[in-house]
Amino acid sequence: MSAPSDLFDRPRVRMKPKSDARAIRRGFPWVYSNDLVTDRRTRALMPGALAVLEDENRTPLGLVAVNPESKIIARMLDTDPDAAITRDWFAERLARALEMRQRLFAAPFYRLVHAEADGLPGVVIDQFGDTLVVQPNAAWAEAHLADLAAALAQVTGAGTILKNAGGRTRALEGLDDVSGVLLGAAPDTPLPVAMNGATYMADLTGGQKTGLYFDQRENHAFAARLAKGARVLDVFSHVGGFALAALAGGASSALAVDGSAPALALAEAGAQASGVAERFATRQGDAFEVLAALQGERAQFDVVICDPPAFAPSKQALDAGLRAYERIARLAAPLVAPGGYLGLCSCSHAADLARFREACVRGIGRAGRQGQLIHTGFAGADHPQLPQLAESGYLKAVFFRL
Repeated sequence: MSAPSDLFDRPRVRMKPKSDARAIRRGFPWVYSNDLVTDRRTRALMPGALAVLEDENRTPLGLVAVNPESKIIARMLDTDPDAAITRDWFAERLARALEMRQRLFAAPFYRLVHAEADGLPGVVIDQFGDTLVVQPNAAWAEAHLADLAAALAQVTGAGTILKNAGGRTRALEGLDDVSGVLLGAAPDTPLPVAMNGATYMADLTGGQKTGLYFDQRENHAFAARLAKGARVLDVFSHVGGFALAALAGGASSALAVDGSAPALALAEAGAQASGVAERFATRQGDAFEVLAALQGERAQFDVVICDPPAFAPSKQALDAGLRAYERIARLAAPLVAPGGYLGLCSCSHAADLARFREACVRGIGRAGRQGQLIHTGFAGADHPQLPQLAESGYLKAVFFRL
């Protein structure tokens, strides 16, 4: 790739002495603000500016995007410090990401780009057939959004590209929350998405995140195997999540619980589209309160799944988040019939698998139950992990037989 015209004008940023430049050389994609020399020139860089990263001896490490306003002050874009971040550069990475998904999935419904793990730091792209939803969650991606969108249309042939600016991390990057349309026209009705024998309705403009959580696909499939002939409770169900997959797998009934009325309306539409509406019911309310109420009603289910939002989105929230996961397990376990199954999920990257599993086991024990751990699940292959970055492996699911 030819050198950019601004090559000799590019600013250079340098890591501090005793900072771990070896981690960067081995593939860690972030430089934290306390590891970088933040002199007046570095602090004056615009968020998203490109710079050559150097170690303490001024040896180039690669090309980074700098954001002086973020705790993650630099994100590695390319190990070639002379790389040109052009439409062709984006197209090469997008084509590589697409090739793997097309090998793995029969239909174009998946996460196409999983941020750092696909070489596009802070960028999430979900594909819904002919429509793509982009979350540019880092300042550099926002600055290069036109080239990213053009390359995306070129590589995928998509007719519609939407920008979703609802990600929590955008605020940490100093970015706004204004979503929009980058290509084509936004769909005016939810899109049907077929997964695991069920049909889900994805609201791409007014729903949570990009409209649907593709990451639970394989965990949905495992739960469906447990659910044949079973009474199923799906808590934090969103648009039907585990419930619809379980019904497609032969569950006798499924109750979906969520705090969002619009999400449950989409779940009901999905049940109708899946042909399982007569076995499907919903209950709106706070999950903790509904679990307690069901216990008071002496309700029993053969399979109970709890898939809450991130209770521990940061290290500062870890202790409180682990207590919340323990509480969920304590409230859910009594609802599981003897010999039944309890599935508990976490999308908190700050709570690693060991700590999350320990919190679940404590909660089950506090409920007076004992469990066999029968399965541990993660996000599907369209959410690849960057081995050097623990945050890319955020999703955990543990299934117990009680």
